[in-house]
Amino acid sequence: MHILHPITLLLSLSFVWLLNVNCAALGSSDSPNGESPFTPKASLIRYWNKEIHTVLPESAFFLSKASPLGPVDLATFAKLASQNALSTQLPAFCSSAKLFCFPDLSPSLEKHDHDSHFAIYNNKNFSNYGTDRAGGADSFKNYSDGDNIPVDSFRRYGRDAAGHDESFSSYAPDSNVVDQSFNTYGAGATGGAGEFKGYNVEVNNPNVRFVSYSDNANGKGQKFSTYTENANAGPGQAFTSYGKNGNGAPNEFSGYGTSSNVVGSDFTNYGETANGANDTFKSYGVDGNVPQNNFINYGDGGNAGVDSFAAYREKSNVGDDSFQSYAKNSNAEKANFANYGKSFNEGTDKFSGYGKGALGQQIGFKIYGVNTTFKDYANKKAVTFASYTNASPTDASVKVTSDSVAKNNKWIEPGKFFRESMLKKGSSMPMPDIRDKMPKRSFLPRSIISKLPFSTSKIDQLKEIFHASDNSSMERIILDALEECERAPSPGETKRCVSSAEDMIDFATSVLGRNVAVRTTDNVNGSKKNIMIGSIKGINGGKVTKSVSCHQSLYPSLLYYCHSVPKVRVYEADLLDPNSKAKINHGVAICHLDTSSWSPTHGAFLALGSGPGRIEVCHWIFENDMTWTIAEA
Repeated sequence: MHILHPITLLLSLSFVWLLNVNCAALGSSDSPNGESPFTPKASLIRYWNKEIHTVLPESAFFLSKASPLGPVDLATFAKLASQNALSTQLPAFCSSAKLFCFPDLSPSLEKHDHDSHFAIYNNKNFSNYGTDRAGGADSFKNYSDGDNIPVDSFRRYGRDAAGHDESFSSYAPDSNVVDQSFNTYGAGATGGAGEFKGYNVEVNNPNVRFVSYSDNANGKGQKFSTYTENANAGPGQAFTSYGKNGNGAPNEFSGYGTSSNVVGSDFTNYGETANGANDTFKSYGVDGNVPQNNFINYGDGGNAGVDSFAAYREKSNVGDDSFQSYAKNSNAEKANFANYGKSFNEGTDKFSGYGKGALGQQIGFKIYGVNTTFKDYANKKAVTFASYTNASPTDASVKVTSDSVAKNNKWIEPGKFFRESMLKKGSSMPMPDIRDKMPKRSFLPRSIISKLPFSTSKIDQLKEIFHASDNSSMERIILDALEECERAPSPGETKRCVSSAEDMIDFATSVLGRNVAVRTTDNVNGSKKNIMIGSIKGINGGKVTKSVSCHQSLYPSLLYYCHSVPKVRVYEADLLDPNSKAKINHGVAICHLDTSSWSPTHGAFLALGSGPGRIEVCHWIFENDMTWTIAEA
């Protein structure tokens, strides 16, 4: 029989006694339904009661953001975090902690030497697929349809094939956070054609990379139509070394990025040293909001290539395009820009080193929007400008009133912004889509998140932890979040990114004091429909007040961008079905009374007219976002 040492026995008994005392002291409110008092949620309840002094109960909505980790997993992953070893258990960590992580795909080395038709398919790594195929066709239809996080990789696909076709239609529609990679796709292929149609339509946060796509190909055409149509934000698409050393390869971008919101494309070393390339950009970025496209070393060293830009970025809002060393060192290249950049709200185009070192080039600009960076072309006979809009700030042809912008801007969703006068009983208005389109995530406990780096200077460590490869979607997502968090606040703004529930409580109470309440819209009923305002109440008597609004940022764990701005009014309102008058939702709205520091091109002014400092702007609090105010009894 083993006898415990007296000191060991005493320590063991003391621990048991303390555990019993703590459990009894925690009470039922800290361990609902028999939940362990050592879970992150129980710890958050204790922190709430310690830091927030109000007669109101804890917010069930806020507590639902707590980490679902149990005591054992919490201790395990906290230890791994302290040892910088979380990356060794990433799949288990992401699953247990309810995080957003991309799956690690295993390569598939199947050759698939016969025609294949992929439908209702997702999360696949195609490697060595279709190599040396002669003729035939592969089609991808309803691929990754409606997936939350579709991840697909095509590597060494169709290499050295002859007369082989590929078709991507209805690929990853209605998806969220799309990650697609096409590497050495169609390299060395002869003949055949590839078409991307209905690709990534109505997705959120697209990130599609084409690297060494159709390199050394001969006469193989690629067509992109209805590509990323109605897509929202995201890094967009990157074309690197696309069609390098190709011969007579036509590429057409038609209906690309139509009506998308802040989607960018990067074309680097596209068509490099190609012979007889024929690239057409038609209806590219039309009706878009702030499309951003960069062309660097495009057609570098090419011979007898033809590049045509027609109806490019037409009717878009703002937008930024950069052409750097385009057609550099080329021979007999032709580039024609027709009806380019005729935006209803002025954007930015930069041309530097365009056609540098080229021989026999012809560049024509016809019906082109505003630009001031063509100094290098002033005395070149091979460059022609026709119907080119003068950049004079007094030019009536480019000056657009905010009222005309409001009537013609299609990208701003009805009801996204509204005036305070609309918030009265009996008023009807459109409700925007307030659904949360972010991946479902939870906060990480402080004991874990405090041990993880959170800085752009530590990006390599974060990439290792979350298995983010270079130029991957995850790398871009992490960097975007960190850069936004490190951005200096706007005039009058107090901001902080919070990566734990406790951090959010700390920030809210530092701004508003300890008598605070958190509010959000109850549900998503009424989204994208007309609603009627029922009973309405102004928080703090409808007086001008302070608030802290918190908006989700895309990151592996739950991350909120919280900020406080001066001079706001916050309202709660019952939202009714306009026909039956039945209550369908309870909404929270915030009205910004001081908009003097907002950009003149802010969507609110484009939707409502007017400009900075001239009107107040209101908006609803969307699903899973929240606003903190001083509590009312």
